[in-house]
Amino acid sequence: MRIAVPDLISNSYFPAIAAAELGFFKAEGLDIDKVELLFPVPKLMEALRDGALDFVAGSAHATLMAFTDWRGAKLLGALAQRMYWLLVLRADIDAQRGDVSALKGLRIGAAPGVDLGLKRLLLEAGLDLARDGVHIAPVPGATGATVSFGLTAAKALEEGAIDGFWANAMGAEIAVRKGVGKIILDVRRGLAPEAALHYTFPALITTEALIQREPESAAAAVRALVKAQQALREDPKRATAIGRRVFPASEAEIIAQLIERDLPYYDATISEETVRNMNRFAMDMGLLAHDAAYEDVVAAQFRHLWSGKS
Repeated sequence: MRIAVPDLISNSYFPAIAAAELGFFKAEGLDIDKVELLFPVPKLMEALRDGALDFVAGSAHATLMAFTDWRGAKLLGALAQRMYWLLVLRADIDAQRGDVSALKGLRIGAAPGVDLGLKRLLLEAGLDLARDGVHIAPVPGATGATVSFGLTAAKALEEGAIDGFWANAMGAEIAVRKGVGKIILDVRRGLAPEAALHYTFPALITTEALIQREPESAAAAVRALVKAQQALREDPKRATAIGRRVFPASEAEIIAQLIERDLPYYDATISEETVRNMNRFAMDMGLLAHDAAYEDVVAAQFRHLWSGKS
């Protein structure tokens, strides 16, 4: 079986990586020993839809890029809670934390699909992208199936190709440590308009076809995810050993710090309120034609597994 993420060298989807690297997928009977990288997000979701992948660890809302009105796909569980990207601007730009008005006239790098969260957030904050000259586009060089978006964004910022980027905490941390960037927004921790917390979240996603064909495999994937979250909560330093197998050396040495920050959000639960908020965001951004029932979005038959109790 195959599972993929849109950004591998990142904290964003790390519980899925840990489930593979710590052997939890294997222990649950799934033939998965590694997580693959497939970028950009639309291509990743299309691969799931077309049967090239069995599972995806990615942004919950992005499922709609390949599965119209949620038809054919289901969310199995949350990798973590809340929208999880950060906005980083060049260190020399006169901007304070939380000040979105500083984006006027700037070039901001964001991946396809991921950019929707930033665009909606800025509207919530009163900015008009056209009027205020905020240019949001893919990061130069962030193409190809093996690209790490966060690392590429940090490099583009350092080189002056962009004025800022909207990406994962790994890219943000690298930019800050190099002294080339500073964090302006951190949505997950409340440094953003409150509504933005609930636009999306990282999720484990599969197809309805797989659930119907192999319900036990879907259940096994959920159990493996929950065990990985529990293992990281118990000892976040496990992330370092995983990082040394999967990441470049410098990123491997800081991943445990990023995971430790994320531990309060490691909960596989997907609430009905979460789905309502996400669907509202998806409708606002033109991804969803009409609201969808909770059971049309989430594989609710597995929700009893989110607590870690069979």
